[in-house]
Amino acid sequence: MSSLILAIDQGTTNTKALLVDRAGAIVQSTSRPVECLYPRPAWVEQDAASLWTSVALAVEECLAGAAAAKVAAIAITNQRESVLLWERATGRSVGPVVVWQCRRSAPFCEELRARGLEPFLRERTGLTIDALFSASKARWLLEHVENGRVRAERGELCLGTIDSWVLFNLTGGQVHACDLTNASRTQLVSIEHGAWDDELLALFGVPRPVLPEIRPSMGELGRTKGRGRLGAGIPIASCIGDSHAALFGHGAPRYGAIKATYGTGSSLMAATPTLVRSAGGLSSTVAWARPQPTYALEGNISVSGAAVQWVAELLGLESAEAVSALAAEAKDAGGAYLVPAFVGLGAPHWNEAARGLLSGLTRGTSRAQVARAALEGIAYQVRDVFEVMSAETGNADAVLLADGGASRSDLLMQLQADILGRPVQRNLSADLSALGAAYLAGLALGIWKSDAEIAGLERASDRIEPRLAGPEREAGYAGWRDAVARSVPGARGAC
Repeated sequence: MSSLILAIDQGTTNTKALLVDRAGAIVQSTSRPVECLYPRPAWVEQDAASLWTSVALAVEECLAGAAAAKVAAIAITNQRESVLLWERATGRSVGPVVVWQCRRSAPFCEELRARGLEPFLRERTGLTIDALFSASKARWLLEHVENGRVRAERGELCLGTIDSWVLFNLTGGQVHACDLTNASRTQLVSIEHGAWDDELLALFGVPRPVLPEIRPSMGELGRTKGRGRLGAGIPIASCIGDSHAALFGHGAPRYGAIKATYGTGSSLMAATPTLVRSAGGLSSTVAWARPQPTYALEGNISVSGAAVQWVAELLGLESAEAVSALAAEAKDAGGAYLVPAFVGLGAPHWNEAARGLLSGLTRGTSRAQVARAALEGIAYQVRDVFEVMSAETGNADAVLLADGGASRSDLLMQLQADILGRPVQRNLSADLSALGAAYLAGLALGIWKSDAEIAGLERASDRIEPRLAGPEREAGYAGWRDAVARSVPGARGAC
């Protein structure tokens, strides 16, 4: 029992705590909900204290369900780009958690774009200008806290992504740090040097003393203070963003292997042997650091599973599963397309002006066809990114590695294979990010000796083969591209 790893997965809608054994199996798990608040249109935030409470309760309940468990180490994975500000001395938050989905800093991003800074930021950070990333959110927080920048410069405040908030609380305020994967998503880090960049800090108005120390994704990041059933002195042996952890959870796949994590939004990612600069709308990022960075290309889709939830509400259905069941009643979408650009379009388009569009409707369009169009909209967005990623990684024969909550829909996965014209290899675990973080912690402790040993662990998965004929597939994709073009105000025709 001494080899158990406690993996904490702090996500947008829930916090999970899992105990993982030497075989890579989950022996106990617990989940606690996390509330999102919407104070204004397109604003999304969370309460920092409630978020930490969800972590503490999930850990307590997980350990209570395995009374004989002895935790050897802790692994942390987290929702990325979300950012918060708190007092270093008291640990009290001074403002909300500004969630990755939030668009409150979009006007400042537009200012940066108007100043012609897009090429500079892409070159320096690997990221485009977009309110998704943490830097503009951090600027907003510092501007909306009384004496925020003055207190930050004095070191009285801590600014951090969610991993740093969890780490700070687990260590009783002794450690203010984040890992390189999370830091690389802030737009405050030089992608080449893996360090906070003075020019970027000045551009976004973020004082250096407020920032966490950047650490590798594995190795000892701190030790627990002890709370309830969680003992003191337990090493925190890994910390990694959730999408990166999911990629590692597939078994530290070879360079160029493309995975898609289907959640509220979706993330496609492929590790690369060197830093690759995308010419097609993808981000350059860090897959993990051990301690040297492994780089990756990533494409972020802003709305995927959230679109299915929207359709559920629109049609008076109880859940996303009910949408999938209804969609299965239709043999096709009847020419209907749902472009879920509710907060603009993410990769590879990066167009904030785009808006959600339901097109191709006739008097005969059924509820089932609208539901099917929602699922197809997810699969088409993934294809948009997949095509660029497979070309830029040189992996022309890539199989898509799939994971995440929405991947549990058999219909969605079949639609994905059909729309890609490629097989989909689906990991059947609902906890792949947590497992990926646990694998890294286990490697740090020597529980597993190599990536090869990680790859050899038993995983439940299945493979979905495409069934759709090529001409039909390409005709459907042409219709999708036309719908995407029409989602941009003033645009006409196919993109």
